Amino acid sequence: MQTTEGVRLSQSIRQKVEEMRSLCEGLDEDTAARAPLDRWSPKQILSHLCGPEGVGFMPAIRAILERDTPRLDIEAENPYFTEKRSAMTLSELLKEFAREYAHIADLVAGLSEEQLARKAHIPLFKDLPMGEYPTLADFVGALGEFHMDFHISHMREILHAPGMA
Repeated sequence: MQTTEGVRLSQSIRQKVEEMRSLCEGLDEDTAARAPLDRWSPKQILSHLCGPEGVGFMPAIRAILERDTPRLDIEAENPYFTEKRSAMTLSELLKEFAREYAHIADLVAGLSEEQLARKAHIPLFKDLPMGEYPTLADFVGALGEFHMDFHISHMREILHAPGMA
């Protein structure tokens, strides 16, 4: 049964996806592949947001739904920029990104309060306000809101860096 929180998370994720798509509109392939010194390129940012190649973030979400307090060892700051992804066009990466988050938004929109309250053990989150035992709602919010906001700002910053325009 749908919940207010599930619907809110779903809508927020969809809005963030549109915001990122808007930022990428009009970028040519050279700009999309270029990175300012010590930063990621636009394509690397999108690759990172897609998660591990071929699986994305859905296995982690499904683990929380299907197992009692699964341990999730998330690898921070990995762009997941594989040879295959580096060969993709910006348009192809944007499609993969949008597809990944559409799956998450579709799933979370229909979850019950009980499902959204299921917990995971994520050691990487131990110093965050939600702690290392976040609920599924917290995890999806961190992934689709906080994390996405961070990389939307990251994208804006690098697109305005010298030599990127």
